Amino acid sequence: MRDEYDFSKARRGAALASPGKTRITIMLDDDVISFFRAQAEQQGTGYQTMVNAALRAAMAPAKAEKPDAKPVTAATLRRILREELRAG
Repeated sequence: MRDEYDFSKARRGAALASPGKTRITIMLDDDVISFFRAQAEQQGTGYQTMVNAALRAAMAPAKAEKPDAKPVTAATLRRILREELRAG
């Protein structure tokens, strides 16, 4: 080991950036953190990974909706109603 190291160009933070990840600060209730830490310990995984999975599960219903779907116009609605009234 050296007697002295030069840290003049050093920066704080992770040595390598994680692609696809963003570091944020978030305030969560203590019981939420305790729950995820206990579950993570039982499953042998990280609690942040479990929180991420829970957030992804919460996103699933929103993703199931078709965000690219065009809004129904009045003309389309009239056409559908006419077809249904004729069929019934």
